[in-house]
Amino acid sequence: MKFSVNDHIVKVHSPPIAEVKGWLAAAPADLPLIDLCQAIPDYPPAAELTGHLKECLDDPLTSRYSADEGLSEVREAICARYQRCYGALINPRQLCLTIGASQAFWLAMVVLCRAGDEVILQAPCYFNHPMALAMLGIRPVYAPFREEAGGFPAPGEIERLITPRTRAILLVTPSNPTGVVTPPATIHQLERLAARHRIALVLDETYADFIPAGERPHDLFTGPSWGDHFVQIMSFGKTYALTGYRAGLLAASERFIHHALKAQDTMAVCQPRLTQLAIKYGVEHLDQWVADNRRTMERRHDLFRSAFAEAGNPFRLTASGTFFAWVRHPWPGKSGREVARRLAQEAGLLLLPGEVFGPGLSPYLRLAFGNIREEAIPEAVRRFRTFPG
Repeated sequence: MKFSVNDHIVKVHSPPIAEVKGWLAAAPADLPLIDLCQAIPDYPPAAELTGHLKECLDDPLTSRYSADEGLSEVREAICARYQRCYGALINPRQLCLTIGASQAFWLAMVVLCRAGDEVILQAPCYFNHPMALAMLGIRPVYAPFREEAGGFPAPGEIERLITPRTRAILLVTPSNPTGVVTPPATIHQLERLAARHRIALVLDETYADFIPAGERPHDLFTGPSWGDHFVQIMSFGKTYALTGYRAGLLAASERFIHHALKAQDTMAVCQPRLTQLAIKYGVEHLDQWVADNRRTMERRHDLFRSAFAEAGNPFRLTASGTFFAWVRHPWPGKSGREVARRLAQEAGLLLLPGEVFGPGLSPYLRLAFGNIREEAIPEAVRRFRTFPG
């Protein structure tokens, strides 16, 4: 290559999951793999949803563009689900369907920020968020992880990080990577904090359908002016096991969506119709299916947490939730990458090192429960217990 490229993107690290999977090339070919790396449900979409989509393929309209924001009937169906799940006062003009939650995040950031602005993230944070911010020339400011506090965000600590350049507080709840569910009271505190400083609270609720017992995540959508200081990023990819369909969503005020659609038109035009039709079927027919799979993930988490906490394990579970566990490894002089690489190559345990989730997190590892069946959990825990270090 004989030309220069953007310095911002040159400085961003490579995608962590691809890096970690590359370590397997040096692992023994006969070493059975236990995949705790990527948060992908191992179960397929509902059979009735797949059958419905097969019928949709015969309709020539399925192959065409929709409006940039998505089909009106799909957004209306989503609004009805938001009313069931959140008690939301929401209308279709406050929604934009996106290519996964990642594109919804990009839309939110390009509407909110200019190069040189700041966004506060709660560490540990989903690695794609600071990667994207860095590419856009936006400075990520990290609220530190407090192990003794269980990884919950502290509104007072976050407020002290706000400067004249701050444009948003960004929070993933349930957390990726810790699994921690931020209590509704804390979310409401953060929304009031954002309102006092005239900035946005941006919630990434990709895993909201996996909150234990199906509890309501918060009541922010119940007020008529909920979009004044609140922007939501959502995904139905995990909810309906449609990760490859890229079933994302941005929810915000009508004015915010108006501006987001300018970027949407230049970036993706629209979410594919087939994905939209899958979402519509899901929100109208699959509430019980979603609840059943949530309970499956809860059982995996509960079994793993119970077995992992038994005496004799050198690794320590510091935070966890339905989809993830945040684990401290026992070797202070070793980086998370070093430990994670050895676990992959010597113990057949594929997971992510803590430092990809923010600065100062080298003592930690992230485990995901999407790919591990209940019957494999005892063997996974045994490998952690017997790992020589």
